Amino acid sequence: MKLTATEIEIAEILEKDARLTNEDLAKMTNLSIDQTSAIVKKLEEENVIVRYVSLVDWTKIDGHQGVTAMIDVKVTPKRDVGFNNVAERIYRHREVKSVYLMSGTYDLSVVVEGQSVNEVAHFVSQKLSTIDGVISTTTHFVLKKYKHDGTVYNQDDKDNRIVVSP
Repeated sequence: MKLTATEIEIAEILEKDARLTNEDLAKMTNLSIDQTSAIVKKLEEENVIVRYVSLVDWTKIDGHQGVTAMIDVKVTPKRDVGFNNVAERIYRHREVKSVYLMSGTYDLSVVVEGQSVNEVAHFVSQKLSTIDGVISTTTHFVLKKYKHDGTVYNQDDKDNRIVVSP
């Protein structure tokens, strides 16, 4: 799909801040409110804008527990469908937040969220590794999020470690 420079500009602006109104967009792009409304509607209808999301820093919420894991998956591709069939079987699980086809040693990168390490481990051993075509997995647990989707977390955190010198 070919988009105009203005349509691309509006998509880029909304990707950074989806809460902007059509009035805000009009001011930022020197267009009328009606023009920006029509562009946003077009971008939504053509699935350029897939959905609007909020980025939440769950570490700031007392009592919230959760674990994120990035799982490298080696797959045997199927004739006529390549990796698509296996990827679809993986992304249908509620624990799976993202699935990417990758270059390199592993074929798929899967982002999974669970309430505990045990929950993620159960997903990997009982659901993911049993999918036909999955050869092997390597699981990496996220220990801390510094930046996600272009947003830096905890910018005000200071490094309180004591400097040790010989």
